[in-house]
Formats: sequence, structure tokens, C-alpha cells
Amino acid sequence: MTYVVKPKFHHPELPKNKLGYTHRDYEGAVSTLCAGCGHDSITASIIEACFELSIEPHRVAKISGIGCSSKTPTYFLGNSHGFNSVHGRMPSVLTGANLANRDLIYLGVSGDGDSASIGFGQFAHCMRRGVNMVYIVENNGVYGLTKGQFSATADRGSKSKRGVVNSDNAIDMVGIALQIGASFVARSFSGDKKQLTPLIKAAIEHQGAAFIDVISPCVAFNNHAGSTKSFDYVREHNEAVNFLDVITGRAPIHVDYAPGTVEMVEQHDGTILALRKLNAEYDVHDRQAAMSFLHHHAAKGQIVTGLLYVEQDPQDLHQHLNTVEAPLNTLGEKELCPGSAALEKINAALR
Repeated sequence: MTYVVKPKFHHPELPKNKLGYTHRDYEGAVSTLCAGCGHDSITASIIEACFELSIEPHRVAKISGIGCSSKTPTYFLGNSHGFNSVHGRMPSVLTGANLANRDLIYLGVSGDGDSASIGFGQFAHCMRRGVNMVYIVENNGVYGLTKGQFSATADRGSKSKRGVVNSDNAIDMVGIALQIGASFVARSFSGDKKQLTPLIKAAIEHQGAAFIDVISPCVAFNNHAGSTKSFDYVREHNEAVNFLDVITGRAPIHVDYAPGTVEMVEQHDGTILALRKLNAEYDVHDRQAAMSFLHHHAAKGQIVTGLLYVEQDPQDLHQHLNTVEAPLNTLGEKELCPGSAALEKINAALR
């Protein structure tokens, strides 16, 4: 992969976070995507989220597959761990890394072609197992690297740049994530940084499988009249269910909201997610209601964005498997080979 590295020098007065890092410390190489690509806006939100959370870059592992979206980890967190896997296999690679070292923060970046087609099974099993990760799908409804064919998330009836009408039903990644047990589910728009950044922050703080579907228009092949994933269409049909902000538990923070306008959601690690309700009847803790809400608004041609569901007491894969607290890659021969007596006890339990 060819890429351009940004200069190391920067202005000494750039704002710094609690760790003394600037935004430049969370950046990567210069983007080679098309000018105006929605994916670059997602990159900016990831950088902003990590900066605001004061995350040490070396504590992050970013893993991707193949496609325009899977190129984007090159453009953020240049000092983090990274692995570019084969097409559709990001979830299994990330699962293995997570089991080996639970101390890292895992960002899985994929696309609609990478996750809704060849990697669909990998996506489903990663979510149902509760792998502790942030799974971001940069969803533009087309295969951008191979000249704009419809992907599996393209809406039925939408038109390609050449005027071809899509006759296939779309796969709703958010609906699938809700159905198979993801404990944090959200959808956003690459052009709405005020909504997307706190969603990413909340997903990073969440202990469990966090999934964010981000509608990200392809300016080269899917940003025209007739597309349901263009900038204009999403802006006109966006139905936001809540206004979000993330309040971390690292220091006392005092808020003053009008009674009845905000719901405080305590995350597994003690952090607080503040939701300003725009729909008084929407319950962010009701999985079935979230699915019904999605179907109801989809029938009206509306794209629902915001935090759609969060589990109040989530568990991740390590809790399901009851693994030890120490990362598995730090265990030595003594811990891994407890002796013949322990083996005989295990064998006896299986008879």
C-alpha cells in the first residue's frame, strides 16, 4: 500500500488532552480516498473521540478487511497496533487478538461489501459471541474499489449512477446486530460529527460487542439523485431518536438538564451516557421495540440514527468463557501446563 506520511512537526500551542497529546498524535497518513469521501469524516470522528477520551494510542488495536473502508485505519492512530486482514475476515482476526490480549481497545473497521457479503457470517458470530470491540461499518451501498456495483446494503429500488435500479432486498446491518445480541447498537451519518463522535466514545467505553453502522456516501459512485445513501437523501430523511453526549467517570461533572428531558444510562464500567430524548416513547433498553421502531420508519423511507439500543448489564466473550484476568499472551508454562494431576481431574469430569 502506498501512502504519504504527514510531517512530524506541529504548532506548539495546539490544544492537549489530559495525557498531553494533541489531535496530531491520533492522526495517521494522508488520506488517498476521493476528496469529499464520507469515510474521511468518520476518520475525523474517531480521532476526535480518542482525543477527548485521552486514550493512549499504543493501547488501541485497529483491524480491518478489504475495501475503501478498510483502508481508513491507515489514516488514524498511526502509533497504534494495526492489522489489515483478508476480505471479510476482520472479525475472526480481531476475536483471536482479543482472546490473546484483553487489555487492548479493539476497533474493527469494515464496509458494507466487507461485512454484509463475504464477511456476513463473520460479522454475525462476532456479535453473538459478545467480543469486546467497537465494530464500525462505513456503509455506502456500493463497491467503491470496483467501480460502484450495488452492495448487499443497497436499498431495493435505489438507482446506480448509470440509472440501473436495484431489484434485491437490502440487508439491514443494524437490524441483524439487534437480532443476534449485540449489546450496543447505533447508526449515524458521516456528515453528522456532533452525533457520531459521542457514539464512538460511548462504544469505546462499552464493555461488550458495540456496533455502529455509519451511512457514508460514496462521492464517486453513490451520491446522485436516486441513491438512498447520498448526502442529500440522508439529510432529508434522517430521523434522530436522541441527542447524545458522553460524560466519563474520571472526574466529577455537574450537569443541569430540565426534568424529564434526559435519561442517564450507566455503562458497565461506571461511565454515564446522557441521552436527550427527542421521542418520549423511545426506550433505548428495549431490543424488541428498537427493531419495531426501525421497521416502522424504514417503511416511511426514513433513516433512523442515534443510539438505538444499549444493554444495561452487558457481558463480553471473556466473561462467557470465564477466562483469567491476565492476558492469555502473558501466561507462562507454569500457568498453561498445571501438571498431570489437573489433567486427570479434567478427564475424570468428562467420563
